[in-house]
Amino acid sequence: MYDRKVVRRRRAALAVFVVLSIAILTAYFGESRGGFFHTLQRGAQEAFAPVETGASRALKPVRDFFSWAGDTIDAKDQNADLKKEVQLLRGDLAEAQTQLRDAGQLKGLASLREENYFPQATAPVTARVIARSSTVWYSTLKIDKGSGDGLRENQPVIAAGGLIGKLTSVTGGTAEVRLISDGQSGVSAQVFPAGVTGVVRPEVGNPEDLLLEHVESGRRVTENTLVITSGFTSSRTESLFPRGIPIGRVTKVDLDELETYQRVHVKPFADLRRIDVVQVLTRKGVAQQAASVGETGG
Repeated sequence: MYDRKVVRRRRAALAVFVVLSIAILTAYFGESRGGFFHTLQRGAQEAFAPVETGASRALKPVRDFFSWAGDTIDAKDQNADLKKEVQLLRGDLAEAQTQLRDAGQLKGLASLREENYFPQATAPVTARVIARSSTVWYSTLKIDKGSGDGLRENQPVIAAGGLIGKLTSVTGGTAEVRLISDGQSGVSAQVFPAGVTGVVRPEVGNPEDLLLEHVESGRRVTENTLVITSGFTSSRTESLFPRGIPIGRVTKVDLDELETYQRVHVKPFADLRRIDVVQVLTRKGVAQQAASVGETGG
């Protein structure tokens, strides 16, 4: 139970304080700056100033700590958000670069067909590279098309620029490409327009340098001339490639009067180290027949 006398005394005291506060405020605002209450205020401020300054200095490390903690938490949150944003942007950039690169290679393949470098009897099957040889010789590739798409062993393979090799093994959904930079590769070729013939083989260890071998010393070959597939067989190798596929351009000729044959260096048009999209040259009707069989079977 509450004591009514105590409650009345507290209410009376509160009323007195309120009245005194109003009276002091009225007197304070009514007097001049040199009045009693103004002087009392300045004295109190001067008296408590050292205490306030000391307390401020003493509490500064605490304030700084809480400020640092808050900034650190905010920075961590912002850092996490920025990392997520960077990952998204990096993914978008990689996708854009991949699409741009594929578009460039497809454009290079289309230009080969437009310029009629090789017979129209061939039906190209476009495929994507899904694996590469792990050696430094850049010898083989694996593509994502196979016998179900009309692919057969020994069919020629081109990329942006020109010839890159032939199929050596084929499964239902994949195939392996042996590049012209592989040590076992050999392509019957011809220098255009001079008509000098030879066999293109790799320069071991350098996929950017091929050799046109078995070129007689008496047949003059000049630098910067075009080298294409000859389209016919020779006593040294059987041509599996239709005539007219660009291979590369002559960069240097090693002349030696004591040698029966001269060594002709050829730089391939296709970048054998950076191939993502290829076309396999099947005979016209083979790929279409395979596609129709697949549709019927499905």
